[in-house]
Amino acid sequence: MLAYVKRTTIKIDDTLDARMRHEAARRGMTVSEWTREAITAHLPGGEQEGDTVRRRTFHSAGAGDSGHSDISERMEELLAGLAEEEGTPQRRLGA
Repeated sequence: MLAYVKRTTIKIDDTLDARMRHEAARRGMTVSEWTREAITAHLPGGEQEGDTVRRRTFHSAGAGDSGHSDISERMEELLAGLAEEEGTPQRRLGA
């Protein structure tokens, strides 16, 4: 139990309340524990030594990074090569 806690009231809609309660139950936490963790994770400098706050990770970040910096400059060349590989006759836009 925390040495000192302050009671705070928030206003949320029924859908968000249900999602919050479901996630807390799924993780085996009380709603208060889950709320404290969520708030701590979203405030700068909120992590203290020993805290186990899990930050949200976006696995799709950088998914389209080819490692080539000239893709937009070579778009016509690359699309033409793709069409040739697939055996598709080339057509120029506007022709």
